[in-house]
Amino acid sequence: MRRWIVILAAWLVWPTLLLAETAYVTDILRLGLHRADDTSDQPFRNLVSGTELEVLGRTTNFARVRTADGLEGWVKSAYLVLDKPAQLRVSELDGELEALRLEFGREQAARLAAEQQLAQISQQADAVAASSDAVEATLTRLKEQNADYEQRLDQYRGSIPMPWVLGALGVMLLAGFAAGIAWVDYMSRRRHGGFRIY
Repeated sequence: MRRWIVILAAWLVWPTLLLAETAYVTDILRLGLHRADDTSDQPFRNLVSGTELEVLGRTTNFARVRTADGLEGWVKSAYLVLDKPAQLRVSELDGELEALRLEFGREQAARLAAEQQLAQISQQADAVAASSDAVEATLTRLKEQNADYEQRLDQYRGSIPMPWVLGALGVMLLAGFAAGIAWVDYMSRRRHGGFRIY
């Protein structure tokens, strides 16, 4: 019998479990702004949740308030809170989050630009370093050649180079041979009355 009761109860509860859904209380509230101090008249304006009000005075259940645009009236004081409503805070935080996202995007773009500029400067520095190394190698080679030339100069400073000596002797020999032929020719013509006879 007990088993039949459990089965029957489960059969009756089952449809309600299928129809159940989750719901939340809304944060949106419309509060009437009244001219009468007991809010017994019709509201002349509806204030939405998050509207900022200046409290001018209070009674037990009502508060005299002024809106940001200067309208004054009475509202039920139970609906006034000192903290901003969650919907307004969420909206403000969403705005701040969007501003932070934009700033983050700009900072990320600036970081990428800085990284690219750093890479270019690094490449230029590498090129300058390579050029500096090449200039230094050339300078070292030229110093070595200069030292070699100075050593050769010191070696030949007190002597005349052999090729120059041989060249000068060759020139002198040719000049002497030509002078000898001219002398023999001159003497032969003088002896023979201006005729050449050999």
